[in-house]
Amino acid sequence: MDFQLSDDQRALRSGTGDILAGRFGRDRMRAALDAGTAVDRGLWRELGEAGFFALRLPEAEGGAGLGLPEAVLLFEEAGRALLPGPLIATHLAAGAVKGAAEGTAVVAVLEPGRPVEHLGDADALLVLGPEDVGARAPESGPERAYAVTGGELRGLVGGAAEPVRSIDPFTPLWRITAPAGASHERLSGELLSGRTARWRDEGALLAAAEQLGSAARTTEMAVQHAGGREQFGAPIGSFQAVKHLCADMLVRAELARCAVYAAAVTADPVEIAGAKLLADEAAVRNARDCLQVHGGMGFTWEADVHLHLKRAWLRSGRWIGAAAAEERLASDLRGGAGIPR
Repeated sequence: MDFQLSDDQRALRSGTGDILAGRFGRDRMRAALDAGTAVDRGLWRELGEAGFFALRLPEAEGGAGLGLPEAVLLFEEAGRALLPGPLIATHLAAGAVKGAAEGTAVVAVLEPGRPVEHLGDADALLVLGPEDVGARAPESGPERAYAVTGGELRGLVGGAAEPVRSIDPFTPLWRITAPAGASHERLSGELLSGRTARWRDEGALLAAAEQLGSAARTTEMAVQHAGGREQFGAPIGSFQAVKHLCADMLVRAELARCAVYAAAVTADPVEIAGAKLLADEAAVRNARDCLQVHGGMGFTWEADVHLHLKRAWLRSGRWIGAAAAEERLASDLRGGAGIPR
């Protein structure tokens, strides 16, 4: 059985990386950071024109007709580039919200009990049902998902939400504050039956892919710095302690890669939960170790390490949180053959 990427998949990943390097390279990223720009509408449209959001739509609907494995490759590159904005929600809503596929609409997501990312920039809002705990059963109750657009969303932003402090300067957060008119259960909009669980799983997988890209990038940053920085007349990468840090980073990133790629092929909820846990750990711990390798320089605003760490912290709590992912894995183990309950 061959688990290697196909030539087309390699070309897709390489092409996406080239596009992002050209349209959101470090200089543009830093300019957006200094300007406080979370969502660049021009860049958003460019991504839409490049097929980023419509990748999995059928060709008859203007998409490329590809699947989750290819989407994972795109979002891995987005995580490597620290591309900001509600990319996952807009990608998932490409077939449900007008303008999402073309990049002319920005779609955010509302999950119960969690702040909303980029609500102030959003043209539409996906409202998902409660997060499941444990393995999901086919006979589970009805799922609630809504698409809130236009004036309803503007009214929500104006009177039922307030900004809250975010650890990530690229990710503004909003908290829904008016339970009577804007509670999760009472939000009006187009009901999208049966999509909550699927969107949550796919969102978790794509978030894991972003974490994987970030983990791989911080590994590269640490190795590059260790090879160029000298102390006591030798590159710090020649010191055993630094070697171990970099080796551990590589192991975590590659382990997460195996789990994320496998979950993209199977789309199994339990494997997605495991991949999300591994990718979250790789992104957070690799960013911390990268900061350690950089030493005092890593703590400065000018270094990019802290941006990867902050984004990894924030992303680790989205779509499927650690507690729910662990419960899903534990539930699957309890139901396994020969495993005592």
